[in-house]
Amino acid sequence: MSTGQTPHSDPAGKAPAAAGATQTHQTTYTADQPDAAAVGTLPSGAGLESPRIKEEQRIQDDIPWGVRIAAAWSWRVLIILIGLGTLIWLLSHLTLLIIPLMIAALLATLLRPLHDLFVKIKIPRVLSAMLSILVLVGGVSALLYQVGQQIITGFAEMAEQVQTGIIQVVEWADDTAQQFGLEISADEFNAWMEEAQHWVQDNSGAIMGGAAAVGSTATSITVGLVLALFTLVFFLADGRKIWTFMVMFAPRKHRPAIHGAGRRGWGALGTYMRVQVLVAAVDAIGIGVGAAILGVPLALPITVLVFIGSFVPVVGAVLTGAVAVLLALVAEGFITALLMLGVVILVQQIESNVLQPIIMGKAVQLHPLAVVLAVTAGSTLVGIVGALFAVPVLAFIKRATHYLVKEEWRGDPEAQKMERMETEEALKRAAQKEQLEAEERASLETLKRRIKETFPGLHPDRPFGRSAETATVRVPAPKPAAEAAVDDDEAGASGSHSGERKE
Repeated sequence: MSTGQTPHSDPAGKAPAAAGATQTHQTTYTADQPDAAAVGTLPSGAGLESPRIKEEQRIQDDIPWGVRIAAAWSWRVLIILIGLGTLIWLLSHLTLLIIPLMIAALLATLLRPLHDLFVKIKIPRVLSAMLSILVLVGGVSALLYQVGQQIITGFAEMAEQVQTGIIQVVEWADDTAQQFGLEISADEFNAWMEEAQHWVQDNSGAIMGGAAAVGSTATSITVGLVLALFTLVFFLADGRKIWTFMVMFAPRKHRPAIHGAGRRGWGALGTYMRVQVLVAAVDAIGIGVGAAILGVPLALPITVLVFIGSFVPVVGAVLTGAVAVLLALVAEGFITALLMLGVVILVQQIESNVLQPIIMGKAVQLHPLAVVLAVTAGSTLVGIVGALFAVPVLAFIKRATHYLVKEEWRGDPEAQKMERMETEEALKRAAQKEQLEAEERASLETLKRRIKETFPGLHPDRPFGRSAETATVRVPAPKPAAEAAVDDDEAGASGSHSGERKE
């Protein structure tokens, strides 16, 4: 009885299930068996499931994802820190070169307005730079001369006051010690003085060595000062050209952005230095006027000292103010020292609450915490030089980074102009290259033609290696296989007809 089914056909509804079962069975078999390509990539002698691979996979599964991310970040950050530490170590051995360059850069930002003024009145740039430096050196020399005269006459006048003040300080210390139950007699004090003299005599060699080190330091300072002034001339005259030349080492597509970032950072550095000069002048004038009103000797040297110290933010003005308070204590007494301390604190509060937020904050936009941390890190790594240059370097880096992150070069006309110039130069170089290649090809063809014309039997318009006879012979192109078969059939048919005719 026929059911209308073949041995290979299934009833309705069962074929999909059977197919699904077969597909499931095949999928399971495929999952259980490794891929042929994967098997081919296994090393010789290794099984389908290596125990070592399974162990590594189990370890990876046991390590949390956060720990793996932290480990990946850790070794990368460690390499960056090692690189930075190596760079700082190398720079620390080049202080005689680096420090004069940085001093020249800071002075160039200060003298730039004066240099531009000389350039506007048609003075050559190099001569304008020299005149600006002469003005700076003349002003500093005149100020130091006045300070030196004040110090000489001041110490001569206050010798007795200093002696009296020292005696008062010793008596105050004696009274304070007696209040705590400590009695210091004159004999004990004299014994201490004799011990100090003996210590000086015993360590005279170390003291002389220190003096020699001071002399070597003075020589290094002189060499560095000459190098800074020499570098300052070219920073003022050719600063833009020098920076443009340095940018040429960067990739062509990044040059406008890097050039603009350097210009913005340099502008921020100049703004910081001019504002810092204003802040230092306010500190110096405030403390100097207060010292003069209170009758503290050496008011002008104190003013200059505070002005110079104020270039080290936060720390410099405090230390120089402490010198003024100590001088008032020694020369005028305890009450005058307290009043001088009040003047220093008042000036510091005006700087911190008025000048820093309003002037410095708007000009450079550096947070006070960042300033303190930068000064601390700089002084820890490099000493007083690091404390002096930490904040200017931070201001430069902050402005340059902001320029790059915000992609300000896209709206910077000078950067866009530089990008157009780079594009035009690239096109010119490409056109020159094509023209040069065309001229070389034309010269080569001319040379070949002259060689052919020189030797007999060579036609100028024919390539080398062919004679006149072989050049005229044309080899027919091979026919396709189908046409060749048709030709063979026709040839066979014609041959059979000719045979029949012969019979």
